[in-house]
Amino acid sequence: AQVNHENQAPALCSAFSADGNTVFTGGADKAVRMWQLGQQPANGVPQQIGAHDAPVRNVGYLPTSNMIVSGGWDKKLKFWDGRSPNAAMTLELPERCYALDVRGNLMVVATAGRHIIAYDVSGTPREHSRKESPLKFQSRCIAAFPDMTGFAVGSIEGRVGIHYLQKVPGKDSFAFKCHRQQQDVYSVNAIAFHPYGTFATVGGDGVVNFWDKDNKQRLKGFPAINREIPCAAFNAQGNIFAYASSYDWSKGSQFGAPNSPNEIFLHYVAEDEIKPKGKKTGSRR
Repeated sequence: AQVNHENQAPALCSAFSADGNTVFTGGADKAVRMWQLGQQPANGVPQQIGAHDAPVRNVGYLPTSNMIVSGGWDKKLKFWDGRSPNAAMTLELPERCYALDVRGNLMVVATAGRHIIAYDVSGTPREHSRKESPLKFQSRCIAAFPDMTGFAVGSIEGRVGIHYLQKVPGKDSFAFKCHRQQQDVYSVNAIAFHPYGTFATVGGDGVVNFWDKDNKQRLKGFPAINREIPCAAFNAQGNIFAYASSYDWSKGSQFGAPNSPNEIFLHYVAEDEIKPKGKKTGSRR
């Protein structure tokens, strides 16, 4: 089955409901849409449940309130209940929304200008804290820790920042380099956490890496594919890792190849690939 945004406008983001039966999307048509899986909407365009004044870059599902959140290039966060065309709540952002993630009661948002804002969404959404990104270049992706104590942010300059929002004994914030090949530096396009608390990064170099932030180790590096990887995710059980290959627009439209294939890969995750291994004694960190 397939659906499209109005006038074939690019879909820029998607999120599932808690039961996995509904998909929420945002796109360049400035609309937030809802698709009940198993139903084919009229004209192949899903129901519109909200709108922004500019393209919708990110959507998320809030399991605690059963609401949908959308972040747009109009510098706004909007919250929808799916039954009314009017936003239940609107929050101003300091800049355009570039990335967003929800994990339990924590939502983290990265915007242009290297702003990062954390929200408590356990009830009525409220700002918890805001800070400048620990990375020096534009934020590309962000993901909340499964235990909701912090987040990981990736930049266009091949770095990941690990940041704790609260003091955790024996753990400190840090940053590390990744997705670099000799002198070439690539964007970190997506960060995906596993239920174990380890995580994956994918990048413009066509590489997938699995990491253990607590022990500051790379657990696994996949051979590079001959294509950028713009997005990735683990399934809820953590035994399947999905990632897609397509042009990530990092070099502009002149390098786009309309006839090149867009592919989705599924990797069965063995436990020894993703489970923390403990610190390596006597080795450089």
